[in-house]
Amino acid sequence: MQYTAGESDVIIIGGGHAGAEAALACVRLGVNVTLFSMSLDAIANMACNPSIGGTAKGHLVRELDALGGQMGKAADAVMLQSRMLNRGKGPAVHSLRAQVDRGAYRDYIKNALESQPGLSICQAEIVEIQINGGKVSAVCTSLGAVYKCRAVIICTGTFLGGRIFVGDRSYESGPDGLHASVELFRSLTNIGIKLRRFKTGTPARAHRDSIDFSKLEIQPGDEHITPFSFETSEKLQNILPCHIAYTNENTHNIIRENLHRSPMYTGGITGIGARYCPSIEDKVVRFADKSRHQVFVEPMGLNTREMYLQGLSSSLPEDVQLKLYRSIEGFGDIQIMRGAYAIEYECINPTQLYPTLEFKCAGGLFGAGQFNGTSGYEEAAVQGFVAGVNAAHQILGKPAFVPERAGSYIGTLIDDLTTKGCMDPYRMMTSRSEFRLILRQDNADERLTPIGRKLGLISDERLEMFHMKQKAIERECSRIITAVLPPSEGLNNYLESRGTNPVASGAKFADLLRRPQLDYAGISIFDNNAPTLNPDESEQVEIKTKYEGYIKKQLAQVEEVRRLETREILPDIDYSAIKGMRLEAREKLAAIRPRSVGQASRISGVSPADVAVLLVYLRANNK
Repeated sequence: MQYTAGESDVIIIGGGHAGAEAALACVRLGVNVTLFSMSLDAIANMACNPSIGGTAKGHLVRELDALGGQMGKAADAVMLQSRMLNRGKGPAVHSLRAQVDRGAYRDYIKNALESQPGLSICQAEIVEIQINGGKVSAVCTSLGAVYKCRAVIICTGTFLGGRIFVGDRSYESGPDGLHASVELFRSLTNIGIKLRRFKTGTPARAHRDSIDFSKLEIQPGDEHITPFSFETSEKLQNILPCHIAYTNENTHNIIRENLHRSPMYTGGITGIGARYCPSIEDKVVRFADKSRHQVFVEPMGLNTREMYLQGLSSSLPEDVQLKLYRSIEGFGDIQIMRGAYAIEYECINPTQLYPTLEFKCAGGLFGAGQFNGTSGYEEAAVQGFVAGVNAAHQILGKPAFVPERAGSYIGTLIDDLTTKGCMDPYRMMTSRSEFRLILRQDNADERLTPIGRKLGLISDERLEMFHMKQKAIERECSRIITAVLPPSEGLNNYLESRGTNPVASGAKFADLLRRPQLDYAGISIFDNNAPTLNPDESEQVEIKTKYEGYIKKQLAQVEEVRRLETREILPDIDYSAIKGMRLEAREKLAAIRPRSVGQASRISGVSPADVAVLLVYLRANNK
């Protein structure tokens, strides 16, 4: 029997990283929200690696912070170790990654949600989404409680139809032994949403005291730590180290001898797995020429002895897992506290969504996170934020928020999902963006803080700090163009020590800075007029000066892309009536319903010739 239990503007199904950011964005924009979670102890749970960031993922977190999101602040507050990845390459691919305290991160986000006025949190399983007149009207729990609403955001992660696989054993479950959501997917199917199954894996956790760290490589954090949040002012410090172990031929032989017991190879698992995060079985089979693979041994928190064995994701039986672990040097007496497992779950092809992340088949219904076919906490969080902003804007009668592909990795991710879809769990990488030189993590605030302010999610104090920083950078970029450093013994000794030619007469600061061997901090020591800049400001001055020509070239490309993006397409076009366009292109355009000529040009199966025909049709029919 159903009964009316309450009413909210927005209801969020799932309290993971997508659900948390969606809830906070919605309520901070002025609508009331109820967030439902299968377990309140699983809010912001890190079911897999207890880390935030990584290659391209660090970009997403800093962009989210620049817009007013929460993840970056939480990661800074509970950081155990921080490293900037890819320092040996150019600044476009520098990516921040932090090992964090899993339990403390969960508590931080849960407290942020509980402390937010206008936000209610409820432990319940949503089993039905009710639609009235083509729009969301209510949700219903497994106990019959009905909550009326004007918008719903689905953030079910890997819980929807979740099934765990370990060897020949499988059972319904969400991650970490939590209950799976086993009824909601039927309601979604009735609405007209098409579902599919993906798969992901989680490595084992081991007891710290059972590992011989003297046989492992230590992996220290950075001496100078860059925070995720542009608001973090306190100096961050590394608390715990990480370590590296290696598999060997014995390990690989154990795996090969037991592939017939892996559900990935017996056909037990049918879901599509992550291309860029293979299991140890996959790595041994696909990279048969490699004699070893890295295993990153990472702490789970300050108040637990659990260690995460990154790189050993597996669905092999427990007895095989234990045997292969103990074949690794340093793991001879290892005690496994949580075994590795694979999990299948229901998700969607995201081409069913508008770029606002609203479903095309149901007004007011949004999707975010792994439900949309992505992998990773960071990808989930930014989708939750965008879905939350758009759900709130729809209710408040404000314009839709669609981040530009040319303006952020968040925009790139959402454009990829809704335009191209994904055939396996989508992971953000720097190579996915055509504009990665200007979409760096170091300038995320410059690109997105004004947008966050326009949304209403950046405070006056933060905006003032942002403006002060930008003015300091602009002043110094202008000053060093004309500032001349006279030759001196100290300067020339420095230049020669860095492997570059000394100067015989005065040299402009900017010209010296453009030399690849030199950096701003080193040169400024010899300039008595150099202002005192913080590390973020000096980094910006250096990058803007060194890469000025390349940046201008890419900005020109962005303007060309924006020209096509402003050529909007009305949603009621009958693509079947466009003569001269190939059938495949007409079918793809009709299915995805692009909002602009730029988006249409990126749809798989739509050629440049098809776009030319489309432009002619739009001009001729005033569309």
